[in-house]
Amino acid sequence: MYAIVTTGGKQYKVAKGDIFDVEKLDAQPGDKVKLDVLMLNDGKKTVVDAATLAKKKVTCEVLDQHKGEKCLVVKFKKRKRYHRTKGHRQNLTKLQVTSMPTTRTAAAKSASTEEAAE
Repeated sequence: MYAIVTTGGKQYKVAKGDIFDVEKLDAQPGDKVKLDVLMLNDGKKTVVDAATLAKKKVTCEVLDQHKGEKCLVVKFKKRKRYHRTKGHRQNLTKLQVTSMPTTRTAAAKSASTEEAAE
């Protein structure tokens, strides 16, 4: 079972117990963070209905605030004697997934709304 979640303008594929890095969140280590769900999959059923998933959240625990690897930015113009090198390290938050919504409840709600529409 996995989910696609979004935070910081990026999407991540996560499962229960996964540890992953996201752009810095305003939270302290030990805090709980809820992330928006874009898709749920349990291996048999995939739920992508936005109305159903709007109420679903993946709960994560903040493990650490740290900086990522150094990324070098090099600027160069030939024949002009122009060389500039600058480094950058992105601030990151390490998260661990503690709980995920199930597809059964999401699928049951979408099936009941389909029956009501008929």
